[in-house]
Amino acid sequence: MDPTAADVAAASARRRVYGADRRRIAAQLAADHGGVVHRRTLSQYGIDRDGIRNEVAAGRWFKKGLHTVAVGSAQLTTPASWWHAVWESGSEARLDGATALLANGMTGFTASIIDVAVPAATRHHRVEGVRLHLQRRPAPVLRAGVPRVSTEVAMIHAAQWAVSDRQAALLICLPMQQRMTSPARLALAWRGVSRSARRTFLSNVVSDVTDGAHSLGELDFARMARRVGLPMPSRQAVRTGPGGRVYLDVSWDDVGLVVEIDGGHHALALNPIDDALRQNERVVAGDRVLRIPVIGLRLAPKEFLLQARRLYDALSGLRR
Repeated sequence: MDPTAADVAAASARRRVYGADRRRIAAQLAADHGGVVHRRTLSQYGIDRDGIRNEVAAGRWFKKGLHTVAVGSAQLTTPASWWHAVWESGSEARLDGATALLANGMTGFTASIIDVAVPAATRHHRVEGVRLHLQRRPAPVLRAGVPRVSTEVAMIHAAQWAVSDRQAALLICLPMQQRMTSPARLALAWRGVSRSARRTFLSNVVSDVTDGAHSLGELDFARMARRVGLPMPSRQAVRTGPGGRVYLDVSWDDVGLVVEIDGGHHALALNPIDDALRQNERVVAGDRVLRIPVIGLRLAPKEFLLQARRLYDALSGLRR
């Protein structure tokens, strides 16, 4: 025989907890989520709506929407705000974009809003401070910790949703520099993207950070230099360094000016040491060296090339 409503209520009453036990259990549960706990979880541990109401009335707990209860403080920590966003946005919600990258461990970036993706077919709710993305085919969810998409998917979405090309490039470069994923995994995820408002730009940036040799080979630096009045370089060659780092070495031997364009892996592992040794050798030999990250030629080509032009002109004046 199926249990009646009265049977369920009686069972709930038998396991109900009160007073100090209630607060201790809630604090333990909330500790796993940055200070918040879902009402459903509280109910599973014998804390019903009356218990929640009493703690809220006493100023010890705080209601944060339909499902979220903050324990001990009304101010949400960053992890608590992520759980709150997921719980309140709808079923199957998951962090996405820059927020998912931060939850995955990215540093060096502060998000002004929480990005949450939900399947378009499910019920969803608008939440203050949350940017909701309705997706027909949402990406798989990582469920260890707060529900979120993988690093590679988050990188691509974050770049697509960025406020500028500069921010988009940053959100591709930071996870790569922090070794949160591999070039192969990012390249594979990007190949699955069929539509993007920044498709050309992002294709170039992804190429820059995943396949430096191909990316740098496409850059006609001599043509770019001529646009700011620089003469044809004396030397221009694509090379491969330790760990796969690729750089484009350009020089004007008549004035002793060298420009090194660093590929996507230049900041990883021990490559900065190799960079420093190489640059120091050129300086000791009497050359002047300018460094340009390949992403810089995507975002600010004129500014970097005008620096090279100004130094070339200055060195030319010294040789007269």
